[in-house]
Amino acid sequence: MTPDPAFLFLTTAHREALAGLTYSILSRKGFVVLTGDAGTGKTTLLTRIFQSVPSTRVRFSVVLNPTLTPAEFLELSLLDFGIAEIPASKAQRLVLLQQFLVDTHKKGQVAVLVVDEAHKLPPDVLEEIRLLSNFELADSKLLQIVLAGQTELCDVLNRQDMRQLKQRVAMRLVIHPLSPIGVEHYIQHRWQKAGAKQPHPFEPEAVSRIAQFSNGIPRLVNALCDNALMLAYAEGKTIISIEHVLEVAKDLDLRAGPVRTLRTVQAIPQAPGSPKRPSVRAQPNGAGAASNADGNGAGNQAAPSSAAVPSFAHNSAKPSRLMRIMGKLRPSAKPDKQEPQTKIEAWK
Repeated sequence: MTPDPAFLFLTTAHREALAGLTYSILSRKGFVVLTGDAGTGKTTLLTRIFQSVPSTRVRFSVVLNPTLTPAEFLELSLLDFGIAEIPASKAQRLVLLQQFLVDTHKKGQVAVLVVDEAHKLPPDVLEEIRLLSNFELADSKLLQIVLAGQTELCDVLNRQDMRQLKQRVAMRLVIHPLSPIGVEHYIQHRWQKAGAKQPHPFEPEAVSRIAQFSNGIPRLVNALCDNALMLAYAEGKTIISIEHVLEVAKDLDLRAGPVRTLRTVQAIPQAPGSPKRPSVRAQPNGAGAASNADGNGAGNQAAPSSAAVPSFAHNSAKPSRLMRIMGKLRPSAKPDKQEPQTKIEAWK
């Protein structure tokens, strides 16, 4: 659930955003805006930028909490640039920042101010940021500014009183939720990153439900998969079924999103000698159905429809998920008995 760039899954939109951010920063384009729904990987993408661009070329100042006054915002920006002694006067702070930007430019470095959660910026702080962009030379900007926020940031910039700031945006980048096929590949990507050599243990119908409940948001996919893996481990199972996903979605109070058209999922490379895994095909109700290897569809079972999800209830005679997990983790009276293991590191 943390923005670890080692687990970054690069869709086409993520690749374009990564390339666009790198280009705009190193080319001194000025203002750049990165938007995307909550949980789509904006902060992870920024973290990849921080790690991939050499520190000898770029000086970053990152503001993670933008709910500040203009004076506090300027102070925090200077502090994160490494300026320890902050004068009390705003005029002196601006002179100090200007001197820092000029010195950085003379060293051949790029000064970058990154504001995460920028959709939360109050209007007076946005105006302060716009004025900071006035630090420039005849041929280039001295301060590069990256505003990263949720899709509400677009509404903020489209306001009439923000037109001056909007005109200064040199590049806009957008990242989108995963497609249903993208969810399948994302799960396999995380599974392999955790060290697994075999295909992931989620049944096709379970993957289809994860795509519906998460609406393609990677953060929600992580939460669903992590809890489903723990639930399967508590039950001593190595395959995650649709029942596991339904129970986890109920526990997380998630609602199934609108049905999205799902083409046949492309085959994911499998380890030599491993059994063939069924593909996921679109059904009229949006649920995936498993087909056998020869494609005749024998034995297909359609997943429960979305309408059946709210009626899913816990069995009163069945211990709660927490109790089952605690029972599984309790020291066993038979230490020589080996329990089936399920990897859960991929979504921590």
